[in-house]
Amino acid sequence: MSAQSTRVARHREGGSLALTLRLGMGRANLELRQFYRSPELVFFTFLLPVLFVVIFSTVFSDEIEGPAGARVPFPQYFLAGMIAAGVMSTTFTSLATTISIERSDGLLKRLAGTPLPKASYFMGKIVLAAVTSAIQAAIILAIGATLYDVSLPSDPGLWAVFAWVFALGVASCSLLGVAYTRLIPEGSMANAIVQPPYLTLQFISGVFFPYHQIPPWLKFVASLFPLKWMVQGMRHVFLPDWVAVNDYGGEWHMERVAAMLIGWTIAAFVLSLLFFRWQEKGAK
Repeated sequence: MSAQSTRVARHREGGSLALTLRLGMGRANLELRQFYRSPELVFFTFLLPVLFVVIFSTVFSDEIEGPAGARVPFPQYFLAGMIAAGVMSTTFTSLATTISIERSDGLLKRLAGTPLPKASYFMGKIVLAAVTSAIQAAIILAIGATLYDVSLPSDPGLWAVFAWVFALGVASCSLLGVAYTRLIPEGSMANAIVQPPYLTLQFISGVFFPYHQIPPWLKFVASLFPLKWMVQGMRHVFLPDWVAVNDYGGEWHMERVAAMLIGWTIAAFVLSLLFFRWQEKGAK
């Protein structure tokens, strides 16, 4: 028996949290190496958000008007929403798709039969999603600041807000992606089942348009899901307070942002435990 197999077997016997974390980081390292050794996957993961930033910031170069002649450039407004949408893309969309494909290919069934703790597998996936999301956000910020004169905050407190909104967004959307795999009967159908809700939520959550222009009933639907709250939290970081008067009823309501993202993280964790399965229905 190899040294790693021996350690894993001891984990099964002793229930070592430290070993689970260590194996999870090992799995994360494997996931990252596999991802970044696939140029096509890397290219399209980062290309689409960047294209959206460039196209929308170039085409919609007008300013958004506020009270008493206040204005904010559209790229400044759009960038915050695009960061949030990028997080959902690299967490919910990517994880739901890749996990469904791995389940369809039989990888999850084989892993379930090994001593590797199941928590370590999911830890590897979530670390991959978090690292990819962070790199993507950095690219979007760099493009916005260098090409479109987007002003980045100088207040450390706002960057702290950015950090916890980002972290809760990654956690909630990653776990939601894991739970959502229950609705995907086979890997070949993953994109067709995952993309529609993601694209719909982008439009009704105010990613592409000022939020106050969205019909009230669609705002209600958007408020039930994490993306709207991530967008709202990110806009608090990058935009003046008068934007909240137009879009969010007078203020940013960051306590609601935190409550909804924490609530979704807990709910998605419970849904993952209840509904995730390691092999497709009917598989032997």
